[in-house]
Amino acid sequence: MNVRAGGGEEWVRRFHPACERPHRLVCLPHAGGASSFFFPFSAALAPRVDVLAIQYPGRQDRRHERLRTTIGELAEETYRALRPWADRPLALFGHSMGAVIAFEVARMLERDGTPPLGLIVSGRRPPDAQRTERVHLLGDEGLLNEIRKLSGTDPGVLADEEVLRMVVPAIRADYRAVETYRYRPHGAGPALGCPLSVLTGEGDPRVTVEQARTWKAFSSGPFSFRSFPGDHFYLTPQRDRVVRAILEDLAGFATALTA
Repeated sequence: MNVRAGGGEEWVRRFHPACERPHRLVCLPHAGGASSFFFPFSAALAPRVDVLAIQYPGRQDRRHERLRTTIGELAEETYRALRPWADRPLALFGHSMGAVIAFEVARMLERDGTPPLGLIVSGRRPPDAQRTERVHLLGDEGLLNEIRKLSGTDPGVLADEEVLRMVVPAIRADYRAVETYRYRPHGAGPALGCPLSVLTGEGDPRVTVEQARTWKAFSSGPFSFRSFPGDHFYLTPQRDRVVRAILEDLAGFATALTA
């Protein structure tokens, strides 16, 4: 792991530094997820891409820190942690909860005059889709049943009572953040001007292919869409194809930047 002094050490993880690359890819994990989820992607992309993975508070080595329970807090603190890394263009990749955090961070970057190279969102309905779920209000067993349905957590973790006691509060806080999030437009027109790419699993129980396509309305920049076999966590079995898609997107983002 490598982090840069003054560069949001607690938030930003750099597993496979590629210092000579002209831009960086920032990966933001799902609800209950950690930066380590992206370790295999970082390894597969290195040394072609300098990957930064975000570590939210309340998990792994940050498990004793205060949990954040709103998307606004998570996005603002992620944005601040990334500012020292913005000496090169940043592309953002977010999966599920990470997608909406990445979207809000992209808006912040555009507002401060350092727009992202591009935004890749995965496994998430568009920002204005109203959520009716209240998973964060369920008891522990109900919350864990929801996690099991999405197949995003190692079954061994869910069977370990000691580990469960550590991870349930973070999962609940993340679900609260996602389920209470409300998109707030700033003026008329699309929210972003950067290139936007959408990835989704064809069998995702939380977002249909048609819903995923409606992300197009949220940027005036170039748009691309890809669907993959699999459910909400299609990324794991489809890792090779997702890595190729990311590389294609980054190349397209760079071309759009110089056009």
